[in-house]
This record gives sequence, structure tokens and C-alpha cells, in this order.
Amino acid sequence: MSDSVPKLRKALKSSSPGRRYEQACWDRGVERVAGVDEVGRGAWAGPLTVGAVVIPRDRRIYKVRDSKMLNEAERESLYGRVTEWCEAWAVGHASEVECDELGMSAAQKLAARRALEGLGCSVDHTLIDGNWDFVGGETTKIVKGDANCLSIAAASIIAKVTRDRMMRAMAQEHPGYFFEDNKGYPCPRHRSALATVGPCVVHRHSWAFMDGLPVNGVEVRRRQGTLFDSGRDVGEVQG
Repeated sequence: MSDSVPKLRKALKSSSPGRRYEQACWDRGVERVAGVDEVGRGAWAGPLTVGAVVIPRDRRIYKVRDSKMLNEAERESLYGRVTEWCEAWAVGHASEVECDELGMSAAQKLAARRALEGLGCSVDHTLIDGNWDFVGGETTKIVKGDANCLSIAAASIIAKVTRDRMMRAMAQEHPGYFFEDNKGYPCPRHRSALATVGPCVVHRHSWAFMDGLPVNGVEVRRRQGTLFDSGRDVGEVQG
């Protein structure tokens, strides 16, 4: 396997995710374990994306970290190495329309099901980032799993790079919202663009950020609620 990833920054060297969760499953006879992670849940535009990864038992990989700890160039450099190394990997999406129509919880479950079905193999146990089971079946929920569990960290990179590439493509189709930079998440320039010209077809039209915006020819669907109930701009913590 080629190693074209730049040297790790010092801050990342002591934060390597391990295989202890996978190993615990293997030790009790579980044949195939998948790590799962999502990205895009807090975005104003674009899909909600879930990555699923089955890692090999007999091959190592280095420099994998939680995707949020890596910059865009580091994630892009790792993407090819991770997909080449995995025993199986897949990405599932719930579109912005599905996020509106189903609600975010059901949309996340849908994207996860699509990702797991896309692996092309049966999975006996799933490792999930966070404390909510959006997969079902035999699962282990791991708080900060993307930082501590290798298969979840790998899934986070695959999901993040895939969705970021989609948002950069959407930026070409829908200029002016700066999707190439904000990837559909809230930020001042995104907010300003919405206030000026209104949303486009890839925005999530049922969310409360739509209130008071120019309609711009799009249909406003049922209301989901606001991203700012917690008092934190989700654009500061892109997933």
C-alpha cells in the first residue's frame, strides 16, 4: 500500500484510534464487524451521509484519525489508502428531500441502512459513534468512537470526503452559497447568501432557518426546528 499521506502533525501523534472494540468482538467469535459514522446531520443543505467500514484483521494502517481532527488535504490524502485497505466499505445517503420528509432521525437510519447494504457482505456486529443506536441489531455504541475506534474513524473519513466532494460539486451548480467552503453548514457567508437570495433546491426547506427568507421559487415543507436551540452555531462543529 502506497503511503502518500503527509507526516502527521504533532498534535495528532498521540491520538491514534485502536482496534480494541473490534478485537473484543473477534475474541468472542463475531466474524464480521463494521464501524459506522455519519456526517451532515447539522447542515442546512445537502445530504446526510453515513459511512460503513469493515476492517481487515491481518493488515495494519497508520495515520488514520477522526475526520474532524484532520484538515481537508489530510482527509483527501487518506481516502484512497483507507478504501484500498478496508475489507469492505460503503457510503449511504439520505437526500435533503428525505431529511425534510422523514425527519433527521429517520433519515439517519435510512442512510445507515443504505451504507450497510452497500457493503456487499453480511455484518454480524456494528460499532456506532455516539450514544444513539441508529442501526439496530447487534450494536455497540461508543461515545467519541470516531476518535477511539479504528473502523469508526475510517468510516468517518470515507463519509466526510464523499460528502465534501458532493458539496463542492453542488457549489458549481448553485454558486453564491459557498458550499465549496462551508459544505452546506451554517456560517456567516452562508447565512448572508440565504438572506439575500433565499434557498436553492438542495437546502433543507423544513428547517426553521427558512423563516423570513426570500422564497426563491422553492416549496417550504413542514417545520423541523432550529439549529440554534442549543445556542451553538453548528457551523463551528461540522461533522
